[in-house]
Amino acid sequence: MTPARRPRLPALCVALLLAATACAGVRVRTQLEIDAPPEEVFAVLSDFAAYPEWNPYHVSVEGACELGARLVVRIERPDGETVTIEPHVLELEPPTTLTWGGGIRGVFFGEHVFRLEALEGGRTRLVHDEDFDGFAVGFADLPEDVLTEGYERMNRALAERVAALAGDPRDGGMSGPTRP
Repeated sequence: MTPARRPRLPALCVALLLAATACAGVRVRTQLEIDAPPEEVFAVLSDFAAYPEWNPYHVSVEGACELGARLVVRIERPDGETVTIEPHVLELEPPTTLTWGGGIRGVFFGEHVFRLEALEGGRTRLVHDEDFDGFAVGFADLPEDVLTEGYERMNRALAERVAALAGDPRDGGMSGPTRP
């Protein structure tokens, strides 16, 4: 008679760890209303070469603003960390949507979305979101509060840049809350 086999503890631990982190995800949600039409906001948002002049978060974006293009994005987070990522442009629908991201779905995948919604009076609602999914997300350095602060800083800087290019002496063209 053969003894009953016991499950191997290390394999069971790994399976439980993977199952526990498979549902892990990080969601960042911000928005801001800008006193300019989506076309003007999108023109600034899609001009990657000018990012070093105004963007305090995505301080450098190299690559073309074209569907499928590979980018090199240098990020300076509010906590002082500097990160470089190499996403691809996943969606591009001027003047309403720009999405970049990448990774391996199920393991680690990030999708960074800028949506521009036309409002009455020639204004725009910028919806600036990011989703990170996959079992490895739980092991990544992705503090939601730091990322949210960085996105909010970028949102305000984008509004100020749009206003400056339009010659608008007002408050940077911002109004309303920065979060939904």
